[in-house]
Amino acid sequence: MTHTSGRTRVVILGGGFAGVYAALELEKAVARGEDLEIVLVNKENYFVFQPMLPEVISGTIGLLDVVSPIRRLLPRTDLHVREVESIDLEAKVVITSPGFRPHPHEIRFDHLVLALGSVTDFRGLRGLAEHAFPFKNLGDALALRNHVIRALDEASIERDDESLRRQLLTFVVAGGGFSGVEVVAELNDFVRAVARSYPALDPREIRVVLLHSGERILPEVAPSLAVFAQDILMRRGVEVRFKTALEAATGDAAILRGGESIPTKTLVSTVPSFPHPLLERLPLAKGKNGRLLASGHLQAEGRADVWTLGDCAVVPMADGSPSPPTAQHATRQAAVLAHNIVASRRGALLRTFDFKGLGKMGSLGHRSAVAELPGGIKVSGFVAWWIWRTIYLTKLPGWGRRLRVASSWTLDLFLPPELVQLKLGGSHGVTQEHFEPGQDVFREGDLGDRVYLVMSGSAEVWKAAQGAESKLARLGPGDWFGEMALLNQTTRGATVRCLEPMDALSLPKTEFTVLAANLPDLRRSFERVMEARRAPPRSSGG
Repeated sequence: MTHTSGRTRVVILGGGFAGVYAALELEKAVARGEDLEIVLVNKENYFVFQPMLPEVISGTIGLLDVVSPIRRLLPRTDLHVREVESIDLEAKVVITSPGFRPHPHEIRFDHLVLALGSVTDFRGLRGLAEHAFPFKNLGDALALRNHVIRALDEASIERDDESLRRQLLTFVVAGGGFSGVEVVAELNDFVRAVARSYPALDPREIRVVLLHSGERILPEVAPSLAVFAQDILMRRGVEVRFKTALEAATGDAAILRGGESIPTKTLVSTVPSFPHPLLERLPLAKGKNGRLLASGHLQAEGRADVWTLGDCAVVPMADGSPSPPTAQHATRQAAVLAHNIVASRRGALLRTFDFKGLGKMGSLGHRSAVAELPGGIKVSGFVAWWIWRTIYLTKLPGWGRRLRVASSWTLDLFLPPELVQLKLGGSHGVTQEHFEPGQDVFREGDLGDRVYLVMSGSAEVWKAAQGAESKLARLGPGDWFGEMALLNQTTRGATVRCLEPMDALSLPKTEFTVLAANLPDLRRSFERVMEARRAPPRSSGG
């Protein structure tokens, strides 16, 4: 995409609290007459209200009640529903993932806002990437809910393997911060409530475990509130393990540091959390935890055109301490950032971020919570739960969304939890594709996104030169193609066009990269094919 509007373009990467609220504040400036073009890049077309996400597990609120369409929230913003592939700060270009056709997608910027947030990163923890459920987004919540229902269904009919039955009825959550405590509270309420719908299950068989490496859960709040939370969870049947760290996982157990294992088929890990991996490659100053160092004006250190906020940034407050990575701080940072972008265009003074916070709250499920309010006021139990719900209900974007959530909460008082397991089909691994004669499988210059193996039919390889196309090769059953762009990390060097009706296996880039990295012989065979294809054809004239 070429930057031709003539207006100052602000490109925001990330659609969480930080990114969406930055765009909201910039839209207010546009409404006042500022000549700005706002572009937001996010991998989903919706904004997730994270504080209520754990309630999706129990079905207390509907699946879509915690999400809002970004296009409705930001009518003056150009939304690109894409993953970010790379950022060139010197050329002022963002490269995003391809859409239906794998051609390069470039977005030029005058100001870049990095609000990519954090990701669950299981590096260094054996087996967690394969066997643990992260809990960061709506897909994670849905996957966990479906898995839990499936585990209960399987346990209710398992008669032959008692150890498997125990694994199915054991649910482990790692991480005793707000996220882990809220997840384990909702999970515990849900499995114990729906177990009544399974005559073959004895509620006493259910085991819910919370692992925490510290001496008390919820280190973010006062000790008295943490102790209250611990007591509530334990009374409701949660087994809280202190000074216990998760070290590894298999499909059958959570492995603890020290060698102990907890047999389970359900492991949820809310830790560790790291900044988006894309930030590692940027030549910007970072703190020890990999988060970008920001000035009090929200600019990335050393740059006047790059701004950063939210979970991925270390934002200093007035006293020099880093701003906590919470939604309330992100939204206030967004207001300061938007003001400063406008001020920088005018050559006006920039505002310094300073916000002390309005307290902390955490839900414990089943009409109970803990809250630390301004002035050091500590509240727990039903009153804290009522405050938690009231405040977050008012913070939800849009009256329609608030009405939906309020209705769900009201119905939850009278109706049992839903037990529907949503099985969403579709494979993201190896798939089979069909092509008709004349159809391009991919075009020269496209981004390399997958490798193909011809099963039947044929295709031809064409390359453009001096305004004309020349045929390089013909491909038939058993031939691989498309690997050169992936191995060399370049765009497609030629066009592959179907000649006869063709069926092909399609292997996505991620899976192919893993295979090539771990099977040296496979990689070498591909490299030999690449060398042979680069060699000029021999003359038949001798």
